[in-house]
Amino acid sequence: MGTEIERKFLLAEFPDSVVREGKLTPIKEQRIEQTYLAIDEAQELRVRKIQDLATGELEYTHTFKNGRGLVREEIEYSISAGLYDQLIRALGAVPLTKVRTTAEWDGTLVEIDTYDQIQLRVLEVEFESEEAALRFQAPEWFGPDISSSKEYSNKTVWKKLQEGRSK
Repeated sequence: MGTEIERKFLLAEFPDSVVREGKLTPIKEQRIEQTYLAIDEAQELRVRKIQDLATGELEYTHTFKNGRGLVREEIEYSISAGLYDQLIRALGAVPLTKVRTTAEWDGTLVEIDTYDQIQLRVLEVEFESEEAALRFQAPEWFGPDISSSKEYSNKTVWKKLQEGRSK
């Protein structure tokens, strides 16, 4: 089982000025549709449809995550478009949609997620170890650290979308 070690920050706006200054270099953009198949307090099972916005190439993934906070277990693998479509139809849920910009900042890969259905922009940084994550000093433009804030987790946002749909 793999391990995901990441910190998340609440980004007020897309950092266009940092891009113009040459301090942040966008590498790729993807549109992500994400749906949860099962959720409990510490575990989640989800599927994603990921489209590369430059090439149009599609990828479908199935992911299991276990744990909370900075360090979580993660298993992710590719699935077929047919299996993805069957799961989505069977569930009948509203997918969480976002544009992910992967960029390089100061020798570090960052991912900026701009959500479609809500006003939210999150910057994520993954690390090799928990110690590296804890030592990391984020620049001010990253915004507040929301790594431990459940309200900004994808599964919480997705659940709110489902609640809004049933009203």
